[in-house]
This record gives sequence, C-alpha cells and structure tokens, in this order.
Amino acid sequence: MPRARPSTAAPSVEHPYGVEDVERLLGLSRATVRALVAAGFVAPERGPRNSLRFSFQDLITLRTAQALAKAEVTPRRITRSLRELRRHLPTQMPLSGLRIGAEGDRVVVRQGASRWNADSGQYLLEFEGDPAGGKLSVIERAPAAEEAEPDHEAFERAVALEPHDRDAALREYRRAIAADPAHLDAYVNLGLLLHESGRHEESRGIYEKARERCAADPVLLFNLGVLLEDMNRIAEAMEAYRAALVVDAAFSDAHYNLALLCTKAGREKEAIRHMSDYRRLSRR
Repeated sequence: MPRARPSTAAPSVEHPYGVEDVERLLGLSRATVRALVAAGFVAPERGPRNSLRFSFQDLITLRTAQALAKAEVTPRRITRSLRELRRHLPTQMPLSGLRIGAEGDRVVVRQGASRWNADSGQYLLEFEGDPAGGKLSVIERAPAAEEAEPDHEAFERAVALEPHDRDAALREYRRAIAADPAHLDAYVNLGLLLHESGRHEESRGIYEKARERCAADPVLLFNLGVLLEDMNRIAEAMEAYRAALVVDAAFSDAHYNLALLCTKAGREKEAIRHMSDYRRLSRR
C-alpha cells in the first residue's frame, strides 16, 4: 500500500519557511501572520502558487512584533527596533537561540549569555531581578542553567543517516523531538522508520504522541492508518484514514486505502464513493 513521507527538501535556501511552518514554529495563527505581513513588518518572498515564503530573520521579526505589541510598545518604536534588529541578526540560528522582549522603553535581545539593544546593537550588562515582575517581558523561556542546549540539527542528521544507519537515524529523530516536542516531521519519519523496522507498537506510540503535541496533519494520520492496517486493527485504520481526509479531502491515497477497507467491511456505498474520489483526483 502507498505510504507517505514528508519532503525534506527546502523550497528555498534563503526563504525555507511557509505559512504552515510559521504557525507551527511560532504558535501564530494564519490571520496574525498575514496581518503582520500586511503591516509591513516583514516582506516575504512568493513561492509556488503565489505562496508566502519566509526567511529565518522573518520568523524572528514576526515573533518579536507580536510580543512587543502585546507589551504595548508603540508601533513606531516596534518598526524602528525591528529594522535595526534585522541588521544585527545572523542569517541562520536555532529559533530558541534568541530571547527578545521589552525592558522599559528598550527592545532587548538576549543571545546566550549576552544582551544587546535592538535599536543600537550595543551590548548591555547582565540584568538582575525577576523578569516576571513587569520589568522585562520575555518572549521565550530561558533554559535553566543545568539544562543542555537542545540539538537543532538532529533532524537533518537523521534524514542523512536513514539510508545507511537506521539505528543512528532513530536516535537522531528522538533527539530532534527532545529539542522540539512539536517537530511534526521528526515524529512522522520516526514513526515510519519504526513501522518499516517491524516495531509496530513503538511506531503507534510515536504517532499518538504526535497527535497530542502537533496540529492535525494528513500525512501523519495516513501513516497511522497504514500502520493500524498492518496491525490488523481495521476499524481503527479506517478511522485514521477518515481523519486524514477531514484535514485534506484531496489526499487520494487515503481515499484508495479507505475504499479497499470499506469493500472488505461490506460498506459498498462508502467504498464506491472513496474509489470514485480516488480516480477523480488521480486524473487531475
């Protein structure tokens, strides 16, 4: 049966993030993203089908704009600070590497042990006091001193390792999830790799955990359906395929697999409908 795997190739080296990536990574709604774009805080590129494509700097800018607006920083100050902030940002860095917020009337960036003023780029002395006391509004939780820095390159290493060292790839996917508990692609690839290795219960546990931590995704739900089918849990497999189609009604493989299972279950009308949808979508 057909199985799904997300593409790991970035559409653009400079602007690799789509609107869905921004929603997942920053926790912003699509409406908020488009409002910030319309306000001129970022100028994303246009990709296939006129889709918005964002750079790393765009993601930092979007996150900062929303947080500073909530901190009641004036729009004029936000615009000036963001313009200067972009000048000082590197082109690539893990998103958790920066913590940005309002301190008094200044926009302050914390990068590792250093702090600097977003308006001027001038480094600041380490602050003391309680950030929760209203003096500083921090966008992202600073890791505790005893915590190890998360490994943000684990997913890329896992993808590269898959063809020749599956055990190492499994370890790296788990590291990617530990670094980002909402890393959907890491869950999908890890679950699929466990499934293909015959570790069905482990695979199911990974998919279920992804359903708890990530937004509904048709590839994830489809892969879960294939797994459940291989485990002979037919009723649950059918529900997983149906859930995938709720998210993406044009997922032709889900229509096909569901049509076959409906036929075996004696659900002829539903089988005919899904097979008809599969053929219509395949012709497209």
